[in-house]
Amino acid sequence: MDIIHISAECYPAAKVGGLADVVGALPKYQALMGHSATVLMPFYHGKFSRENEFSTFFSGFARLGHTNFAFNVLKPKTNTLGYELLLIDIPGLFDRDNVYSYHDDSERFITFQIAALNWLREREKTPDVVHCHDQHTGFIPFMMSKVREYQRFENVPTVFTIHNGQYQGQFGFDRLYYLPPFHSYFNGLVEWHNLINPLASAIKCAWRVTTVSPSYLDEISYSMNGMEELLRTERGKSLGILNGIDADVWNPETDPMLEKNFDVKTADEGKKANKDLLCSQFGLDPSKPLFTFIGRLVGEKGADILPDIIYDVLHYSPGEQNILILGSGEKHVEHALLQLEDQFKGNYCSYIGYNERLSHLIYAGADFLLMPSRVEPCGLNQMYALRYGTVPIVRRTGGLRDTVTDIGDNGFGVCHDQCTKSDVTHAIHRAKLLYQNKRTFKKVRKQIMEIDHSWNKAALEYIELYQSLKL
Repeated sequence: MDIIHISAECYPAAKVGGLADVVGALPKYQALMGHSATVLMPFYHGKFSRENEFSTFFSGFARLGHTNFAFNVLKPKTNTLGYELLLIDIPGLFDRDNVYSYHDDSERFITFQIAALNWLREREKTPDVVHCHDQHTGFIPFMMSKVREYQRFENVPTVFTIHNGQYQGQFGFDRLYYLPPFHSYFNGLVEWHNLINPLASAIKCAWRVTTVSPSYLDEISYSMNGMEELLRTERGKSLGILNGIDADVWNPETDPMLEKNFDVKTADEGKKANKDLLCSQFGLDPSKPLFTFIGRLVGEKGADILPDIIYDVLHYSPGEQNILILGSGEKHVEHALLQLEDQFKGNYCSYIGYNERLSHLIYAGADFLLMPSRVEPCGLNQMYALRYGTVPIVRRTGGLRDTVTDIGDNGFGVCHDQCTKSDVTHAIHRAKLLYQNKRTFKKVRKQIMEIDHSWNKAALEYIELYQSLKL
């Protein structure tokens, strides 16, 4: 099959969250299965653009509202990703430091979607399926089916994956003219609750809608920022497919970012070497259990309760454990986490920012990973942790519910039901008891390292989904 993925993120070209990891891995596994997979995304002027050379694959013009714009489709001169990566360069809109959070994001991503379809229209081969990811590509299913200039694609199947339904990209009708001309009869296909809403449009217009875990599909049917009714209406064409991880990138046997590589048989010494290095770097005691958090410091991840959790755990059981935080996000959370360092020096440290190598080292060296998420559509961190022999401590929500079973239920993780200080501190207490039982802890560590969360199964499910849509 000829598969086109369209996304705002793709690792390693641009990464803000798990969306990038998914779009960077799924096409690779589909290509390994013998299919043609291409990723189309914006050309950001970041690290990837500075460190690589590109050739211009296509140049064109398009229209946004009342203005014309030029764009180029670029291709890396060296590509070892395992699939074709194409980047759309639109001067003035994506040559910025960040991927999101600009006042003109609606304009930026509508322009990207128009340019993507204009390039696709000029492409010699018509794709077998177009797979769109999150609201930044949400108008593509609508434009392919209802905009006259793209009518070539009205019979091309579209799949839309909701990675995080909390972000919908809605804006007022005063900017409806950004979209290419279409009959006003179809206004309802881009509208939800009197706003233009790309996420709602994609759910209405895509041939199939997927979520990144089965449990998340259930959850958004009753909790999705006012879109629950639409999800229930379109449930018949929706399904949850659990994400996987790139088992080549996230492999403790070969990971070049580790101090010492290891497998199931050598996990004890391998994890000890990585833990020793971590503790040395951050002034922690390697003889104590190491609890960690990796991710965005935002309420959605439960990061706002971390300072209180850390204070309670370290104040009421001093010297019994170490805690290490890696992430960035809301400034008041960052400040609160940094303020605790002097008070609990030797047992706690935080690294505010993004550091890919450090994240790999933490997965390899930590004993436990905290994920107290309020919302977790799938979650990849718990899968990385399992792969590296680090026991996840998770709230039962979304993909965390689908991937982690509590040790009390003959499982391998520590689970709790609420995103509260009391629930998480109790879970940490249970984890310490597990750590103290060395025999059981080693058994659990070996068990989790043998769980297969690679993309093989999910990639096949997507191929089967695409094939079911063939006319």
